Amino acid sequence: MNAIEHALRLTGSMTWEILWALVLGFLLSAVVQAVVRRGTMVRLLGDDSPRSLATATGFGIASSSCSYAAVALARSLFRKGANFTAAMTFQIASTNMVIELGVILLLLMGWQFTAAEFIGGPVIIVIVALLFRRLLTTKLIRDAAEQADKGLSGSMEGHAAMDMSVRRKGGFLRRLASREAATSVSHVFVMEWAAIWKDLVIGLLIAGAVGAWVPDSFWQGLFLEGHPVLAAIWGPLIGPIVAVISFVCSVGNVPLAVVLWTGGISFGGVIAFVFADLLILPILNIYRKYYGWRMTMMIAGTFYVAMVVAGYVVELLFTPTGLAPSRADAHLPDAGISWNYTTWLNIVAVILAVGLVVRFFRSGGRGMLSMMGGAPSMEGSQHGH
Repeated sequence: MNAIEHALRLTGSMTWEILWALVLGFLLSAVVQAVVRRGTMVRLLGDDSPRSLATATGFGIASSSCSYAAVALARSLFRKGANFTAAMTFQIASTNMVIELGVILLLLMGWQFTAAEFIGGPVIIVIVALLFRRLLTTKLIRDAAEQADKGLSGSMEGHAAMDMSVRRKGGFLRRLASREAATSVSHVFVMEWAAIWKDLVIGLLIAGAVGAWVPDSFWQGLFLEGHPVLAAIWGPLIGPIVAVISFVCSVGNVPLAVVLWTGGISFGGVIAFVFADLLILPILNIYRKYYGWRMTMMIAGTFYVAMVVAGYVVELLFTPTGLAPSRADAHLPDAGISWNYTTWLNIVAVILAVGLVVRFFRSGGRGMLSMMGGAPSMEGSQHGH
C-alpha cells in the first residue's frame, strides 16, 4: 500500500507543478487558433519550399494539440491540398515545439531541456524535409493520397475536422477583438483539453508508478550510465524506442522523461525520447490507415533518423560546452501542495479555465464534445459560431 501511495503522491505532485503551465499554453494556442483560418493554412502549405516549411512550423507551434489530433489534422490538410512534407512539418511542430511543452520541461527538468526542444525541433524538420525530398517518389505520394482519400478512421477525426476560428473578415487584431473571439477561444481551449487529458493522466500515472517502483539500477544498466561516451551514443538510439513502446504521447510523456533522466539516460537520449511521441505504436497504426504501409514505413524511418540526429546535435551542443544540466540536481517533485508561487499561479489558472469552460457550455459546446471522435466524412464540415 505504501508503494501505491508513493506512486500517487509523485503523480499528484507532478500534476500540481505543471497545471498552470498547461492552462497558459492551451490558452495562448486557443487565441491564435481562434483567428487563423484553416483555409489560410492550406493555401500557404502548397509545396515543400523553405518558406512553406517555415510557415508550417509557425502554424504548428501556434496550433498545439495532442498527438492524435495533430496526426488527424495533418491528414486533413494533405487531403485539402497541402504538400505532404509541409503537412508532416506542421504535425511535428504542433506536438514537439509548443509553448506548454517548453514550460513543462522548464518546470520539471530545467531551462536546458526547453532550449533543447527549440533547437532539436527545427533539426528534425530539416532532416525529415531533406530525406523526404530524396526518398519520396511521385508514386508513393499518389498512393498515399489515394489511401488518405479512403477516409479510414484513426483518432480525433471530428476534432481535426472542426475549424473553430472566427468567421468575420479583417486582420488578426480585429478578429481577436471581436465578440466572437471569446467564444472561439473557449471552444478551442476546452476541445484541446478534452483531446489531451487521457494521455496526460496516463503519462502522469505511468511516471509515478515507474518512479516509485522501478529501481534506478535498472535504468542505469539500460542506459549505460557508467560509460559516458557509450551512453551519449546509445541514449538517442534507445530513447525513441522506449517512447514507441510507452504508448504515451503529447505532453504526457514529459513526466516519464523526468523518470528516465533521473534514471541515467543521456541528455540527447531524453530529448530524443520526448520528440518520439509521434512514433508510439497506436499512432504508427493510424499512419497505416491514413497513408498505407509503405508510407508508414517511410514516416517511421525518417522520423526515427531525424530524432536520433536531433538527440546527437543537442548532446554535442550542450555536453562538451558544460551547458548540460547536472543529473545531481534532477528529482521527481514530491513536495505536494504548499503556499508558493506555483499555488498562486494554479489558482489564477483554474479561475481562467473555469470561465472558459462556462463560456464553452453556454455557447453550444456540449455538442462539439460528442463529435470529437467523429468520422472522416466530417472533413469538409466547418463549425460556425
